[in-house]
Amino acid sequence: QVQLVESGGGLVQAGGSLRLSCTASGGTFGTYSMGWFRQVPGKEREFVAHIRRGGDSTNYADSVKGRFTISRDNAKNMVYLQMNNLKPEDTAVYYCAASGRIFLEWAREIAYSYWGQGTQVTVSS
Repeated sequence: QVQLVESGGGLVQAGGSLRLSCTASGGTFGTYSMGWFRQVPGKEREFVAHIRRGGDSTNYADSVKGRFTISRDNAKNMVYLQMNNLKPEDTAVYYCAASGRIFLEWAREIAYSYWGQGTQVTVSS
């Protein structure tokens, strides 16, 4: 059983930056692929970024490519999402997720077994 706790959300002006962190506990962190998703009220949760267990491969939603960077530190059981050049449409609750699957459809919610409680990111125009 893996527990995930996100932090680092907040209010930022358009063009600004935030760094989200996700702390994992209760499992062997290096065996999990990690993802970030986001959700706004009334909409489905959407994929943002994914990083493989070894950190050697990453994937991004088209809407965040070139602006967001996912990274991980397996020694610290942490995964990060560096968000630059934020836009008002990035406003959402951001969730960290973990998957123990070796092969996974990393953009799909169903691929992930463990989720954090979310952290709010608000970008003002």
